Amino acid sequence: MSEPRVVTESLGGSPLSRAAQSGRLPEWYGHTPTNPDEWRERIEAVRASSSASWLRDLEPALSASGAASERLARASASGVVVTTGQQPGPFGGPLMTLAKALTALALADTLERTTGVPVAPVFWAATDDADFDEAALISVALDGGEQDVRCETSAPAGTPMAKVPLQLAVDARAVFAVACGSVAGQAFFDAGLETYRDGTTVGDAYVTLLRRVLEPLGIAVLDASHPAVLAAGSQLLTRAAARADALADAVRRRSTEIEHAGFTPQVDEVPGLSLVFGNATGTKRRLTVREASEIESPGRDGHGLSATVLLRPVLERAILPTAAYVGGPGEIAYFAQVSAVAATLDVPAPLVVPRWSTTVLEPRIQRILETLNVQPAELADPHALETKLARSRLAPESAAALRALRERLESEIDKVASAWGSTTPAAVFQGFRRSLEHRIVRLERRVLAGVKRREHELMRAVATARGSLYPHGARQERKLSYLALLARYGQPLMDRLLEGALAHAQRIVTREASAPLPAVPVPEHTS
Repeated sequence: MSEPRVVTESLGGSPLSRAAQSGRLPEWYGHTPTNPDEWRERIEAVRASSSASWLRDLEPALSASGAASERLARASASGVVVTTGQQPGPFGGPLMTLAKALTALALADTLERTTGVPVAPVFWAATDDADFDEAALISVALDGGEQDVRCETSAPAGTPMAKVPLQLAVDARAVFAVACGSVAGQAFFDAGLETYRDGTTVGDAYVTLLRRVLEPLGIAVLDASHPAVLAAGSQLLTRAAARADALADAVRRRSTEIEHAGFTPQVDEVPGLSLVFGNATGTKRRLTVREASEIESPGRDGHGLSATVLLRPVLERAILPTAAYVGGPGEIAYFAQVSAVAATLDVPAPLVVPRWSTTVLEPRIQRILETLNVQPAELADPHALETKLARSRLAPESAAALRALRERLESEIDKVASAWGSTTPAAVFQGFRRSLEHRIVRLERRVLAGVKRREHELMRAVATARGSLYPHGARQERKLSYLALLARYGQPLMDRLLEGALAHAQRIVTREASAPLPAVPVPEHTS
């Protein structure tokens, strides 16, 4: 057991997201092709509604090389793209960022093979995002639990990541290096330390790292804050500003439809605000409907506008021949509102498909789970497993004494209640019983806390496993650095991740209509 296992998981999500993934809401999501012929029809429709000059227009923002450049050229001549994206994160972000990129690659490969049409994967690096808190933190798995790698900033709130100077916390690079272990994947290790240095911006470091990791696989990386993207999207952004009132009404009506169907809209409506940001001062500010509507004639730069979350997928589809966007559970949920935006702007609605979801079980974590005889899911609760294990480590006489104490008290209270029941309300005895039980629980908790302190190595093993599988109580793929895992295990881990993503993509292309995508195990390797 010297190699990591790659396990395919259920993507999950809100009831709205899960219903969409199962194909039950075509009125909001449109029809997802279910076989190669339908995908071929989808591709032809996308090509017919896309600009023939899309690659020339966006080439400066893509700046692709090698395999990624070659795929883009073929797709530009006679094909389409599959896209996905994510906002920046330290050292490339969490595992789900890589899972998205690999799903886009696998879906592009599968579509190209089954339809005969060139398909290129494109990763939309959301460097125009201004949520620094989202971009500032990643976790790495160490012995004893997870540890955070942080970025710091003094930039004003609302500054896009493309303009935020990169300032790593004092120990960030050292913590990342330790998490990489003995470094089987030197190229991944070097990419992290060479791109995440002071003197660049958060956005530039992110784009540079992604290109080093993804371009050799054939995945192009688009820098969303590049002027070429603003220029290509200027017409749509200006139209969205001019139709701000109609868009607000369309989103409001769609949100009401979603609620009437028993779901919760993913994106809350904010009355009075438009779907465009203004960027004139160097920071992003969401314009009011009135401000957006008063913007005059179109400009080459879109008047310094950028898209909010519900407009961004529509913008992407308008400037790229996107056959499908690979999204996570939250993104899938808000695409129910995105289609209303596209209809109001009289442009094609984007199609969303679910990304692959995975957990990487490292050898040391597998050994801990086997030693403790526990399943990974038992680590999701931050305290239950420690308590369960501590209780199992209690001396038999201690556990028996606690049971006897409970039984004796129950028996004696019953005797007193029987003797005095005719003169004393039953609630008095019930309250007394609850009070004593509370004290026994407190006593037991203190006894177990003592066991936990005594079983230091046991609790450290639990913390190590939890730090890898549920850092900060969240699933691994949402918090844990994929780059540290790749540096630790090298190309063999990347190959296994690709296998899992490919199996997922094949189910997307060939599944039956309205059939959910089940979680299936990725074939294990013994080498």
